[in-house]
Amino acid sequence: MDTRNEMLKLIRERRGGFSLQQPFYIDPDFYRLDLELIWYRDWLFVGHDCEIAKPGSFFTVQVGDYPVVIVRGRDGRIRALHNSCRHRGSRVCNTERGTAARLVCPYHQWTYDLDGSLVFARQMADGFCKEDFGLKAIACESVAGYIFICLADEPADFAPFRTLMEPFFAPHNLADAKVAYETTIVEKGNWKLVWENNRECYHCAANHPELCKTFPEAPTITGVPSVDSDPEMLAHWAHCEAAGLPSRFSIDGRGQYRATRAPLLRDAVSYTMTGKPAVRKNLADAVSADRIGTLMLYHYPTTWNHVLIDHATTFRVLPISATETAVTTKWLVHKDAVEGVDYAIDELTHVWTMTNDEDRRIVEENAFGIKSPAYEPGPYSEMHEGGVIQFVDWYAGFMEPRLAEGEKPTLRNVA
Repeated sequence: MDTRNEMLKLIRERRGGFSLQQPFYIDPDFYRLDLELIWYRDWLFVGHDCEIAKPGSFFTVQVGDYPVVIVRGRDGRIRALHNSCRHRGSRVCNTERGTAARLVCPYHQWTYDLDGSLVFARQMADGFCKEDFGLKAIACESVAGYIFICLADEPADFAPFRTLMEPFFAPHNLADAKVAYETTIVEKGNWKLVWENNRECYHCAANHPELCKTFPEAPTITGVPSVDSDPEMLAHWAHCEAAGLPSRFSIDGRGQYRATRAPLLRDAVSYTMTGKPAVRKNLADAVSADRIGTLMLYHYPTTWNHVLIDHATTFRVLPISATETAVTTKWLVHKDAVEGVDYAIDELTHVWTMTNDEDRRIVEENAFGIKSPAYEPGPYSEMHEGGVIQFVDWYAGFMEPRLAEGEKPTLRNVA
């Protein structure tokens, strides 16, 4: 049986409410199918508008085998381009970020304008047409300060996500914020284990002392539909909506993305050890209401987010291999906030720096145990792990029809 049919068989036979079979977490061939059928076909969060605020500013990202450069053009437009020279394939931009009048391949100095068009290729034969060799474009969308790309030749419609997400995030003006701090850690576990760990707080009390000072452990906070029956959440939504902030739980029909606001514990307003603001200046001038808690956004497979009154913390997930995942965290503050005056980096980042490292250890121990020949899928807690069940159901539901596209017909014996 080939890998595609093997994965399809296991998905169709999987037991609802249980973790996945071992190959989904460790098998390199299963990982390649994840890349092909999800990561190379769906919209992925890569960064923020404010990271490339000026024309010529760029950053790079690696998605599986694809090196990508995100650049702001002279026309102000944000574009995504395949970061592979049309001469002999070398990476054109080989730094994490930078600013350039034009993009110059370091190998033979082929030079591209900020829109990807080729403007200079020295000593080529007569008849060479520069117009035929621009950097290949990638679908790119910007919404409320977030940049998404899609590597597919025919990207899915981005409009439904924009419609859901933009009203929640527009008031916070993240497009005009700035990144105060950024860190990337590599977790030695499959990308799905990173997400499964994120989607529940069943583990929080025993593992996250810093986060638990401000973040509730209630299962409804993780953003599953039963949240509609939580009186505390209903009261919080009413409070925020009275201040003009969309808040009520909203999810797309397939379960890939959702947004909602949630309260923090007691009088906390920010993710700090005291619950007090980490930044003196509010993130957005237009948002000043008290006790708005955290605005959460989840978009599988690449991002979860927390937007508070004083700052935002955004997370990007990118797979490296079947058993390694890069998690990038960025802390965004008001563009005019001054480090050392309005905020201290240690205070701003402490809670999530500690939480990320704690989660890294959890994921790695989980991954280590799954490698055992004795591993078999175990039951999730319906009370505490509804978010994990939802994620795994989304994954299986997304993969099954895509795997079936290449399903081999069953051979029948003919008498």
